[in-house]
Amino acid sequence: MNHRPIFEIKIHSRRVRLGERTLIMGVVNVTPDSFSDGGRFLDAERAVEHGLELVKQGADWIDVGGESTRPGSKPVLAEEELRRVLPVIRGLHRKLPSLPVSIDTTKADVATAAIQAGASIINDVSGLRFDARLADVARRHRTPLILMHLRGRPETMQHKPFARSVWRSLRDGLAGSIRRALAHGVLRSQLLIDPGLGFGKSRRQNFEIIAHLSRLQKFGLPILVGTSRKSFVQAVVAGEGLDPSPSRKKPRSPWPLATGARAGQAPPLHLGDAAAVTASILAGAHIVRVHDVEAVLPAVRIADALLAASK
Repeated sequence: MNHRPIFEIKIHSRRVRLGERTLIMGVVNVTPDSFSDGGRFLDAERAVEHGLELVKQGADWIDVGGESTRPGSKPVLAEEELRRVLPVIRGLHRKLPSLPVSIDTTKADVATAAIQAGASIINDVSGLRFDARLADVARRHRTPLILMHLRGRPETMQHKPFARSVWRSLRDGLAGSIRRALAHGVLRSQLLIDPGLGFGKSRRQNFEIIAHLSRLQKFGLPILVGTSRKSFVQAVVAGEGLDPSPSRKKPRSPWPLATGARAGQAPPLHLGDAAAVTASILAGAHIVRVHDVEAVLPAVRIADALLAASK
């Protein structure tokens, strides 16, 4: 079990301590093609209601995204992304003005408009590789900036050969993102890092990152982890190994007693998510990005209790 350092970031005008307990980022995808809930919340009113429900369930902030980054997805124009996300951000801000809302985007123009609509955090899955002007937006508005590690682009990231050393790839990629942010004048105290599980990594590499997450502490920044509904988690839950079988033959379900599942059926997604979230927290994650807040919250509380008891 790893020690989790304490950090302090400023969201709006409020100082938030990270590490005393795990913060939960609830996900609202306003897209037709996200891998987990694409199309469910394209209607702005429904998306706002969903975000508010996630807060009731225990989310500390809401992450709003209007462009899918699932494997094979293609980018959308900024105008379309704005059409999707701005009504949702405005609606959340109107209902809960103090609620931290992050905009999940790789575009500076989208981030600027989102902040003006009420967003207070920028979540960039490209780590400033696609649009370095995002750092200027974060500096100008003094918002936290999440820098994620991504190999390639979403449309090709799972097709190209994986890095021989995922740790060298993470080290070099995150270091480069941090350098770009600082060069644009972003304060180090505004930065958070995300190893980008599922983004250009093999199944084994994703689990290696979780198992040794504390290695990222050398950057001296808060760590955000997103395992929710990722295929590498669900494959192992279904009984597959760390390395995909060449035959791609589905194993017999090892979960005949799973609640609500008959023999041979896949278990509910949140069972694997809860296990992965627990492992991530015990390894040092400060923030977890999840879709099913109510289902995962007990696991978060147990993990936090274990960290507190280990001091």
